[in-house]
Amino acid sequence: VFDHIRAINKGPLDDTALVAIYREIMSAALALERKPRIAFFGPAATFTHQAARKRFGSSVEFVAVETIKDVFEAVLRAQADYGVVPIENSTEGAVTYTLDEFADTPLKICAEVYLEVSHNLMSAVPRSRIRVIYSHPQVFGQCRRWLQREMPGCDLVPVTSTARAAEMAAREKRNTAAIASRLAAETHGLRMLASDIQDLSGNTTRFLVLARRFGRPTGDDKTSLLFSVRHEAGALYRALSALKAYGLNMTKIESRPSKAKAWEYLFFVDFVGHAEDPRVRLALNKLEKHCSLLTVLGSYPKAPEHIEA
Repeated sequence: VFDHIRAINKGPLDDTALVAIYREIMSAALALERKPRIAFFGPAATFTHQAARKRFGSSVEFVAVETIKDVFEAVLRAQADYGVVPIENSTEGAVTYTLDEFADTPLKICAEVYLEVSHNLMSAVPRSRIRVIYSHPQVFGQCRRWLQREMPGCDLVPVTSTARAAEMAAREKRNTAAIASRLAAETHGLRMLASDIQDLSGNTTRFLVLARRFGRPTGDDKTSLLFSVRHEAGALYRALSALKAYGLNMTKIESRPSKAKAWEYLFFVDFVGHAEDPRVRLALNKLEKHCSLLTVLGSYPKAPEHIEA
């Protein structure tokens, strides 16, 4: 629907405005049938919450859960129709908690969302009084140089989410601050002391939407795999050569230690194409011959990597 709207749009509204309007129309229409439940890595006002709103609009029922594992569990047990989790950041790389959960679940990826992330320093007290700063560990990494330059000597205390950080700073006051989103500052009544403090401009996080199955081909898709190879020389090279043999463009590869055996690894790969495409089927058959484990995590429409509202 969004691609069609962009293709026929002749103004006066730009593509971003029209996509936002139609997202809310579709969200409201779904709610008339039955409000979908969307679990996300919470609490409210996290960047994951914002990504979920971007994907599903505001007319669905959002369910905040405490951990990434809880998002998987909510969808797996049918307590939610979909789940939204972060998977990687353009500055800090992969979210390993999410990668590890895929090794133990039958859930599938049915969509992806890109969200530009702006980090902000906020507090209930003046900047000169701040001695403790709360935020998520990845956020500290994304703001490392700014913090060293502008807030030297402050204790950086990691917490489970940016929204939790804002909540704690608002509750404790005294000499505490948080690094979080503008929405978190508004939600918890904190003053913005510094904006856009991330070290790199264009700081973007990619999120995945989880479901119990994935969709049919759209003609512009991406597929995610989880596999392991035999512990022998050249095994990974031979496995990945299956993608090259059928001209499939690999867009991501990550490795994580296998929980089954020491010094063996699981590989996560994204490539362009859908698992039902004939060429992809042939590539997967060839790849499987070199793998001790192969799971298609999902095939889903490629999201625009440029940022929309």
